[in-house]
Order: sequence, then C-alpha cells, then structure tokens
Amino acid sequence: QVQLVESGGGLVQAGGSLSLSCAASGRILSSNAMGWYRQAPGKQRELVARITSGGSTNYADSVKGRFTISRDNAKNTVYLQMNSLKPEDTAVYYCNLAQAPRTYWGQGTQVTVSS
Repeated sequence: QVQLVESGGGLVQAGGSLSLSCAASGRILSSNAMGWYRQAPGKQRELVARITSGGSTNYADSVKGRFTISRDNAKNTVYLQMNSLKPEDTAVYYCNLAQAPRTYWGQGTQVTVSS
C-alpha cells in the first residue's frame, strides 16, 4: 500500500510564501499523478494543482501565477511552492497520489495566512 507524508505547512502573513512537500512510499507505479488539494472549514475539498509523472500540470484558476507544482520522480516526492499568499488560501492542504485503480491521501498540513 501507499503512504503519503506532507510537510511544510505553517503560519505566514499575507503576501508571504510557503513551500509544501509530500513524499510517497510503498508501491508507486511509474505512471501516476500527484497533486495538492485543500479544504477550508465549511468548504468542499478542491483541487489546487496536479502534476503527472510526465510533467503535465493543472492548476486551479485561483492559484495560477502564484503557486508552482513540481515533482521528483526518483524520490516520489511532489512539491508546492506558494507565493503571494492570501487569507483565502488558508486551509488544510492534502497531498494526493492517483494511480490505477485508486487514489491515496496524506494526512493534511495546515496552512494559515494572516492579514
């Protein structure tokens, strides 16, 4: 089975930056997609960014131009560089690994942006 461990969350002021990391272990297939989702209290979990093992990326419109997703396939690790953070970015951020036939989730890391 697969385990995902996130790190890098914390408290930052508006306009600041944070970097998140997620390391996957277990049975990781060579073809997969890794991404970040977030969920704020009372809100639905939403896709933030996703990247395939081939390097194709997708971003939520709300983070385009501010966040950058990247990965190291050799380490099965995905990163999220978050710049120009806004209070509305405050949420629990979850790492996700999608590989047939299912998806896997990390435990989440809290990101809080103060103003």
